[in-house]
Amino acid sequence: MLIAIGVLLVLIGALWTLQGLNYVGGSAMSGKTLWAIIGPIVVIVGAVLGWRGLGKRGVGNRPT
Repeated sequence: MLIAIGVLLVLIGALWTLQGLNYVGGSAMSGKTLWAIIGPIVVIVGAVLGWRGLGKRGVGNRPT
């Protein structure tokens, strides 16, 4: 579940970043510096959640 949420946040954050940098137009967020700052923060949060989700899958946590 954390992996899916993490991927979703990374995609949304990337979109917000591109809108803030005015690479994606057609919205009220386009060309606004605030979204160029919030977007990468959301990407980092999403990446951390996804990474934690991978860790909770039991990779390397096998009983001996």
